[in-house]
Amino acid sequence: MINGKFRNTEIGKLPNEWSVNKLNELVTIKGRIGWKGLKKSEFGNNGVIIINGPDIGEGKVDWNNCARVPQWRYYESKEISVNVDDILLTKDGTIGKVARIKFLPEPATLASGIFLIRKKVNSTVIDHNFLYYYFKSPYFENLVESRIEGSVIPHLYQRDIEQLMVPLPPLCEQQSIAKILSDLDEKIELNNQMNKTLEEIAQAIFKRWFIDFEFPNKNGDPYRSSGGEMVESELGMIPKGCSVGKLRDICKSIMNGGTPSRKEIRYWENGVIPWYKTGELMDNFLLDSKEHITEEGLKKSSCHIWEPETILIALYASPTLGRLGILGSKATANQACSGLVAKDHIGFEYLFLVLLNHREVFNSIAVGSAQQNISQSIVSAQTILIPNKELLDKFRTIVNPIFNSWSSNTKETALLKEIRDLLLPKLMTGKIRVPQED
Repeated sequence: MINGKFRNTEIGKLPNEWSVNKLNELVTIKGRIGWKGLKKSEFGNNGVIIINGPDIGEGKVDWNNCARVPQWRYYESKEISVNVDDILLTKDGTIGKVARIKFLPEPATLASGIFLIRKKVNSTVIDHNFLYYYFKSPYFENLVESRIEGSVIPHLYQRDIEQLMVPLPPLCEQQSIAKILSDLDEKIELNNQMNKTLEEIAQAIFKRWFIDFEFPNKNGDPYRSSGGEMVESELGMIPKGCSVGKLRDICKSIMNGGTPSRKEIRYWENGVIPWYKTGELMDNFLLDSKEHITEEGLKKSSCHIWEPETILIALYASPTLGRLGILGSKATANQACSGLVAKDHIGFEYLFLVLLNHREVFNSIAVGSAQQNISQSIVSAQTILIPNKELLDKFRTIVNPIFNSWSSNTKETALLKEIRDLLLPKLMTGKIRVPQED
């Protein structure tokens, strides 16, 4: 029963019914002790999955990105073999990233920069999902921030993790708190998967129409395979009525971004203009950036304000090179991005898909350069197919609803994340209580 009364504890005011425990009383924490002679040459495409820090993001492991090591390395360190319901925590590099193992596609072990956190056997006082959200709460975030500030090489030490104090509601309340937050995360993940599907559908239509040239003819039949007239061009045989040009020919403008001086606080403090970096470009709609600049910062730099539906492309180095973003509001970006504005009759959808289709070309060019970057001039000079207006209008009629759904899902996801992030600290401190049955 919730009595609504609070008491003072080591970590602040908590509901009377809640207890406080040290983390090491609730879980076991393990990490790889050194590499035991592991050589770079042992990493490859065969063997057992090894999870590294960069493989963790958005609360999960990107299994497709993981490297592999010989199977005997897995058995050498069984204490860090990964199980379902384990929690993984990065302790080096970008510290404090958390993943919850909901499923395990195959046996996996950990690199030395990750802690394995596992509920103690037969424990009935803590729920593993509640524990996951604890690591996303202010209690843990405060520890991470204290390790980052002033540290040359940020690092989380096991002794500090073990001594962390955990607010502990009754088990049934833990499960209710975790369910609320998990339901929000599951909806966010569902939206992300839907957006991926929408992107794949748009790409498939683009390929069908403008690479295979099987867009519907006047009778609704596939153009090329139904005998549609083709003509010679720089790109090979193309449909009659289409032309070949440069990417700049379908754009109103192509401009690089810029960075206001970091020495001038007034260019950044209380800024309201979204300012994107390449790491925020994930072939998605961009609603808000991590950093913002002021009007003065905009005027005193080489930044440009771009309108919604401008396409940003990352120009610098792997792994971000060639990644795209579609502005959902007015914004700017740093000099590692170029902003491309499609001509009105072309539409941002066609421009986006052309750039996406040229990513391998951009990466092959970059590999041959000293800095492994591309430039605005390289992007603008790409030879592309330019469909006639009638064909483009038909294409946009089909793909525009797809992009609209993608944009709507992205906005809903942003709202869900905002709700989750507002609820999480209040639920974890008892400021918002989940009703419990007597």
